[in-house]
Amino acid sequence: MALLPTVATAALAPCPSSPNCVSTDATDAAHAIAPIPFDVTPAVAVDRLRRALATLPGLRIVADDGRYIRAEARSRLFRFVDDVEFVIDAAARVIRMRSASRTGHWDLGANRRRLERIRTAWDAMR
Repeated sequence: MALLPTVATAALAPCPSSPNCVSTDATDAAHAIAPIPFDVTPAVAVDRLRRALATLPGLRIVADDGRYIRAEARSRLFRFVDDVEFVIDAAARVIRMRSASRTGHWDLGANRRRLERIRTAWDAMR
């Protein structure tokens, strides 16, 4: 399981070298994904993020302090669990995010697709 992020720096745990993780804090193209920008208050942003997360089947929030959300996503077929994390970076006005498989080497793009689905759900709530 990933270490908890440092909210002051909005840093998430780094992705391993395996291709089963994406993160806004990654610097290489294989693991990097853009953060979600917001133009509302952090409180409104986190509420909107919670609603976006609720649209994904198999995803449940397991930690939420209003600045950091950690969720678990369970695959339908094999029941694999992936860790999904979000940091509300109020200073930068973005939501930083990371999604990583707990087991295995390849994820066939599942973590990237998950975060893009969350971005799509977020955008639909404008």
